[in-house]
Amino acid sequence: MLWNANYIKVWTANFMIFFSFMLIMPLLPLYLSEQFGAGKHTIGVILSGYTITALVARLFSGYVVDTFPRRTVLLLSYSLFSFFFLGYLIGGSLLLFAILRTLHGAPFGSVTVSNSTVAIDVLHPQRRAEGIGFYGLSNNLATAISPSIGLYIYDVWGNFQAIFFLSFLCSLAGVVIDSTVKFRADVRENAKPESEGEDKVSPYIYNKVGRIKEKVKSLDRFFLLNGWSEGVMLACLSFSYGVLSTYLAIYGKETMGITSGTGMFFLVLSLGLMVSRLTGSRSLRKGRVVRNATLGMTVSVFSYILFAAVPNPVGYYGCAVILGLGNGHMFPAVQTMFVNLAPNSRRGTANSSMLTSWDVGIGLGIIFGGIVSEHFGYKSTFWMAAVVNLLGVLFYFMYVKRDYLQKRLR
Repeated sequence: MLWNANYIKVWTANFMIFFSFMLIMPLLPLYLSEQFGAGKHTIGVILSGYTITALVARLFSGYVVDTFPRRTVLLLSYSLFSFFFLGYLIGGSLLLFAILRTLHGAPFGSVTVSNSTVAIDVLHPQRRAEGIGFYGLSNNLATAISPSIGLYIYDVWGNFQAIFFLSFLCSLAGVVIDSTVKFRADVRENAKPESEGEDKVSPYIYNKVGRIKEKVKSLDRFFLLNGWSEGVMLACLSFSYGVLSTYLAIYGKETMGITSGTGMFFLVLSLGLMVSRLTGSRSLRKGRVVRNATLGMTVSVFSYILFAAVPNPVGYYGCAVILGLGNGHMFPAVQTMFVNLAPNSRRGTANSSMLTSWDVGIGLGIIFGGIVSEHFGYKSTFWMAAVVNLLGVLFYFMYVKRDYLQKRLR
C-alpha cells in the first residue's frame, strides 16, 4: 500500500518544512532591501549563507542518518529548524540577521535528508519510485500556497514579523506530526547487505565469522561517488532555479512593475509541478526513470530561455507553466536515479548527495546572480541562468544518461 499512515505523516511533515521555508523565501530580498537598505550583491551574499550551511550539513547528514537512530536525528534537526524562525524576530541588525540566516541552513539541510529517508523507509519497495514522486507533491503544494500567503500578509499589513512567526508555528506543527511516526526497530540496515549487487559498492568487508567491520570512512560515506555525474548535472539545473526564485520578486517589481504577481508565479509553477508529477507517476511505477528525467529536463530548459528572452508578463508566467511541467517530471526521476545507484544501507547518503548537489547549484546561482545583476543588470542574469541550465542538459545527454544505465543497482 502506497498511502499508509506513516507515509502520510512524513508527507505532511515535509509539507510543513517547505511551507514554512517558502513562506519567507520570496520576501527576504525585499525585507533586506527595505529594512536594512542592503544592495543586490549584499542580498545575494547573505541569502547564499543559508544554502552553504545547508550544503555542509547535508554532506554529513546522510552518514548520520544511516548510522544513528533516525527518530532522534529527525526530531532534533526538525526542532532546531523550527526554533530558528523565532531568531528572525530579534534579528535587529543586518549582521545579526545574516548570522541567524546562515546558521538556519544547517538544520534545514539535516531535516530534509532525514525526513525524505524516513519516507523511503516506510514505502513498499515496489512503490518506491512512485512514492518518491508523490512525496515531492508536498513540496509543490507548499510552494503553491505559502508564497501567496506570505506576499498577501506583506501587501495587506507590511508585517514581516508576523510572517516569521507563522513560519515558526507551521514548522513546529511538523515536529509534532513527525513525533507520531512509527519508526522501524532501531536496527541499522547498514549492518548487513540486503540484495544483489550491493557488495561491489559497499564500504564494508566481512571477517572470518561473517561479521561486518567498517573498513574506512571514506568520502563515499558522505557523498555517493557513483552519482557524481548526476550531481554535477543537477547542480547546473538548480543554479538556474536559484537565480530565478531568489531574484524573481525584486525583478518583477523593479523591471516590470509586478508587485503582487510573485505569488501567482509560484502558484502557476506549483500547479504545473503537481500535474506533471501526477501524470508521470504511472511512468515511474513502470520503471521509466530515464524517460521521465529526459522529458523533464528537455522541457524545463525552454522555460529559462523564455523568461530571459521575453521580459514581459507572457514570458514571466509562461516560464512558470513550462518550468512546473518540466521539473515535475525531472526531480522525482533524478532522485530515484540517486537511490537506484546506492545499496539499501546507503539511502541516507543517496538522499543527502542529491540534495547537496541541488544546494551547490542554488548557492552558486544566488551568489553569481547577485554579482551579475549588480554589474550587468537582470537581463544578463537570467540569460546566464538559461545558459547554465542548457549546459546541464547537454551534459546529461552526452554522459550522465549512459553512465547511470551502466551503474544502477535496481
